[in-house]
Amino acid sequence: MKSLRKPIFWNFGLLYFFYFATWQLSATFLPMWLQDTAGMNATHIGMLNTIAAVGALILQPIFGPLQDKLALRKNLFYFVVICILFLGPLFNWVFLPLIHTNEIVGAVAAGAYLSLCLNGGVGIIEAYNERSSRAYGFEYGHARLFGSLAGACASFVGGYMYSANPSSIFWGMTFCGAVLIVLISLVRVPKDAMERAEGVDAEGGEEDLAISKDDFARNTWANRSFWGLVLLIIGSATMYDVFDQQFANYFSKMFVESNMGTLAQGEALFAKVVSVQILLEAFFMLFMPALINKIGAKTGLIIYGTILFVRVLGCAFIPNVPMLIFWRLLASLEMPFMLVSVMKYITRVFDKKMSATVYMYGFGTAKQIGVSIFSIAMGAMITGMGFKHAYLALAIVIAVLIILGSSLMRSDSKVIRSTAAKGSVAD
Repeated sequence: MKSLRKPIFWNFGLLYFFYFATWQLSATFLPMWLQDTAGMNATHIGMLNTIAAVGALILQPIFGPLQDKLALRKNLFYFVVICILFLGPLFNWVFLPLIHTNEIVGAVAAGAYLSLCLNGGVGIIEAYNERSSRAYGFEYGHARLFGSLAGACASFVGGYMYSANPSSIFWGMTFCGAVLIVLISLVRVPKDAMERAEGVDAEGGEEDLAISKDDFARNTWANRSFWGLVLLIIGSATMYDVFDQQFANYFSKMFVESNMGTLAQGEALFAKVVSVQILLEAFFMLFMPALINKIGAKTGLIIYGTILFVRVLGCAFIPNVPMLIFWRLLASLEMPFMLVSVMKYITRVFDKKMSATVYMYGFGTAKQIGVSIFSIAMGAMITGMGFKHAYLALAIVIAVLIILGSSLMRSDSKVIRSTAAKGSVAD
């Protein structure tokens, strides 16, 4: 693996590590904190997630073209990590009292701020790092596995932090933000790296980097593959998030109902399960770039959606905690397929100079539209008819959207064959 011999690779790997440690602390422990410490009900938790998605929905169409214009300049990256830096003070000293005073206002405020750091900010991190992987010549998927390692560490360490003091997880996020500021400050962008990132498609010279209205239309709303990608992402990445939003509470509830222990013990066990899941995810990420180069990015995205469908459907019928743990561990296969496939599909089927725009619109914005629609609906269904019936309905929606989306997407197999004929591997 040539990537491992590049010092810049390790810098970007650590950027992924500390950013996704923040993400995992939020994904794993925020639902429990909102329920146990803040006292929110399932409907208001769903509202908070919807607000975070709507915020990202507003931000990502702005962030995408702006990041393409900035290329490897770090302005937006700094903005995101500075927002992360303030998560500890805000959640402990502002959002918690606000939630206790008025749950709806608290949900709106916390959700809007999370959209800056996570739901909307993640697109900046992913797009910047993917462009950097092409500029510096390392494999994006290998750097991205540091995010999975971070998730495992954050879930494991966060479990002990949460047991000792639930609100400490937000101070952990602030610590990660401080480290991220140092790491991004250490990245030096030489002129030739900037040119490689922007002129990656050039043959015999730099490509025309200006993005015209025709370029935008050809790569977005007038492109059948773009709309197919949108549908598939809503049916997979969106539903992955919606499914996970209150899964920790479902797991703990089943743990108590099965007479296996207390709610706190169930929450601690869930944190350990997530740690194992993400360690497995990191292991699979080692081999995923080579596999996706072989089978194609579109096929990888379909496999991702199919595994999610099986997992959600299975959770609607699982009778006990051990089976629920096994079904949760299937998620370790999902994320590697999605993370590598979506970037490779975008850079193979669409113009590389518009990679951030297509990613923000086709993945980020599409995903957040779905989350904003389905989060409140999912919260209401869980409140009204229970977890199992809600998961069954979710599985049906996933199947329909995956089939529709994949039928519209152009295959990237021609790009794979063309690159192989030139004696290199598409990044």
